[in-house]
Amino acid sequence: MFFIDTHTHLFSTSFDEDRTAVVERAVKAGVETLLLPNIDLESIEPMYELCNQFPQNCFPMMGLHPGSVDANWEMNLEIIRKNLFERKNYAVGEIGMDLYWDKTFQNEQAEAFRKQIAWAKELELPIVIHAREAFDEIFEIVDELNDERLTGVFHCFTGTVEQAKRIQNYGGFKIGIGGVLTYKKAELDLVLKEIELSEMILETDSPYLPPTPHRGKRNESAYLLHIAEKLADVKECTLKVIADTTTATAKELFKLS
Repeated sequence: MFFIDTHTHLFSTSFDEDRTAVVERAVKAGVETLLLPNIDLESIEPMYELCNQFPQNCFPMMGLHPGSVDANWEMNLEIIRKNLFERKNYAVGEIGMDLYWDKTFQNEQAEAFRKQIAWAKELELPIVIHAREAFDEIFEIVDELNDERLTGVFHCFTGTVEQAKRIQNYGGFKIGIGGVLTYKKAELDLVLKEIELSEMILETDSPYLPPTPHRGKRNESAYLLHIAEKLADVKECTLKVIADTTTATAKELFKLS
């Protein structure tokens, strides 16, 4: 079985002591393809270096995370644009809006999101959307800009059935399923029972959001299997069906050979 971790921050300093071993554990677990979403200016070169080190396993995505939007956002976004247009990337991400911690730059987050969507359309790349406490604001922008050129994933989905179906109705978007699925209090399993498996892709968001039974520890891509196993229980199918379906969907979305 072959899995794709569509969202891992493997370039994070959390992996400085054992990054190669983390990749090796992932591959041994069957998670052979790792998609890396950029966060800010500091993460750009570590991300590309990692992709150069593991060209068969690690694939870069370029974007400015909403939590990295600050007073210098326009200047920083120009550097993001340069890297996006001049280097090989598989998506524009991680982009979107995050109103959980701070709303100071809410308008700037929205404008940065719009600009990066425009670049994705121009380059015919999918977008990777971070939406925390901001579904309504995200939907408003996607409603405005959605067309046949816009594809992507709502990363780390934790919404309702209604929100999931709204995402489906856009036509080109998938739902990213991570460790939250394994948290009992999240009740995400009840939502996913109502959604077709073909609409989902798997992710870890490592080193964050480790699945049960690794809560409280650093997350890593090998743990994707816990998410896949839980999804197999939810969808009442085999682990192989989860692997085959989510891998095929991710390959198509991110244009992976």
